[in-house]
Amino acid sequence: MHVEDLRWFVVLAETEHLTDAAAVLGTSQPTLSRSLRRVEDAFGARLFEREHRGLRLNPYGRLVLEAARASVGAVDAARSRIEALQDPESGTVRLAFLHSVATGMVPDLLKSFRATAPRIRFALREEPAHEIIRDLESGEAELGVTGPRPDPDTFGWHLLERQRLCLYVPPDHRLATRKQVGLAEAAAEPFISLRPGFGFRRVTDELFRAAGITPAVAFESTDLSTIDRLVGAGLGVAVLPAGAVRGTDSGATPVPLAGVKARRDIGLTWRLGRELSPAALRFRAFVALPS
Repeated sequence: MHVEDLRWFVVLAETEHLTDAAAVLGTSQPTLSRSLRRVEDAFGARLFEREHRGLRLNPYGRLVLEAARASVGAVDAARSRIEALQDPESGTVRLAFLHSVATGMVPDLLKSFRATAPRIRFALREEPAHEIIRDLESGEAELGVTGPRPDPDTFGWHLLERQRLCLYVPPDHRLATRKQVGLAEAAAEPFISLRPGFGFRRVTDELFRAAGITPAVAFESTDLSTIDRLVGAGLGVAVLPAGAVRGTDSGATPVPLAGVKARRDIGLTWRLGRELSPAALRFRAFVALPS
């Protein structure tokens, strides 16, 4: 078994489908099957249950997945550090970031940084907040752009942006012309929200608790752009960060929420006690420069 076998196993475990995983990896199904067999032989156990529509990771497989992610992350970290030490002007920054900052904040940061360090590369991971924290803990990512702020005893933090939260409503909604709205005023509306487990879902849940309301959730999504479009189609209302959804013309109208807690903090974070590669240190220093 080789490191690449573990890397391929992670992809297969995440897709739970041999054909899809082979397509992602750019290899053939027989080659991927042989790689899986090497991993199962090394651990002495079957790691998937074969089902009609694909594969299902079993309890042994979940244990191996956790170890494989940590192992691949450690190997990638060592490779990146050696590469950076051999040439301090190059190297790779392993950066994870939220879906909701993928169309604005992160591209803007990378463009500005590349103007000062054109030879440094990025290995990017676009994922929800809980997966960013998992990758920082395992070492698969060195830095993360996320929110809300993770545990300060475990993670460092540099605030990048404080986003105002708005109630997004259909264009002909009774609240669309308001300059500001209290969340309780929309208590009877159907809400469209992120699925549980996402960092921003925790933010909105706390807002609802503070307002003393239990929203009627009409639909849950994994993407803020989808939520924006559904609101524009008149299927409900939603709490979203102002300006977080770019490049859409859904028709949804943002109305600022009243209250000092109606905001979301987005920041750069890293695992305390873990040495960053020179490239990641350089990027962190660049991000922390006063504007």
